[in-house]
Amino acid sequence: MFRYPRGPAWALTVCALLPAAVLQAQPPAGRGRGGITSPRNAYPDRPPGDPAAIERGRALYSVNCAFCHGADTRGGDSGPSLLRSGLVLDDRNGERIASIVQSGRVDRGMPKFTFTAEQVADVAAFIHTFKAAGYDESRNKPPSIVVGDARAGETFFGARCASCHAASGDLRGIATRIADPKLLQQTWLMPGSGGGRGAAAPVTPPEPTAVVTSAAGERVEGKVERLDDFTISLVLTDGSHRTFRTDREAVKVELRDPLQAHRNLLREYTDKDIHNVTAYLVTLK
Repeated sequence: MFRYPRGPAWALTVCALLPAAVLQAQPPAGRGRGGITSPRNAYPDRPPGDPAAIERGRALYSVNCAFCHGADTRGGDSGPSLLRSGLVLDDRNGERIASIVQSGRVDRGMPKFTFTAEQVADVAAFIHTFKAAGYDESRNKPPSIVVGDARAGETFFGARCASCHAASGDLRGIATRIADPKLLQQTWLMPGSGGGRGAAAPVTPPEPTAVVTSAAGERVEGKVERLDDFTISLVLTDGSHRTFRTDREAVKVELRDPLQAHRNLLREYTDKDIHNVTAYLVTLK
């Protein structure tokens, strides 16, 4: 799942998932505006979801959506609430939101995401754990997210992270540099996204590069400045810019994403893994 490098603000945030018209708060179940009875159950009671799917969805949502739509899906400064969206309320297994997630709303600041149908269903399963009516538990934020087992987190780190990172090397003092555990957790899950909602990220991630081979055989390498369905733009080592049309020209694009290992692990983390690793990292002061 490739994300655009730093630059346009919309490339690092997931915003405007739904049209404004469907984001208006729905009236309580059984009542419409002006007291008119409505046959639609505005806040459906859903059966418990698959715990494994919810945990997978939680990991995807926390990295790609939470900093715009809020950890509790109630939205924030740069993204609308999903909690009372009619489209989300009518959704069952991701079928209503899939086209928006996969196609994006670029005009509203939301890029498209290469989520599979299964990943969209996982995100939907997690979103549906929040209830729109009443003071549900999603409003009760825990006093601290540091609830994992630091020793288990160290074991996980040694098995899955130590080939690239070291507690006595690049991560030395990480908990001092990023004192907020929530921000620290967001940062290690996906470096560069931890600032959230327009704030500067506390750790500058390595930038993606690409090698583009033109139809004539010319080979050009540089930092990815822009990538979409139609073009790829590179910044070369001499500071010049090159843009290639990928929808018309027979070009070959080889992406080199330094964060690919992080992206791959997003499909594997359990909620326990995330909490354990965070508990370990907060000890690195």
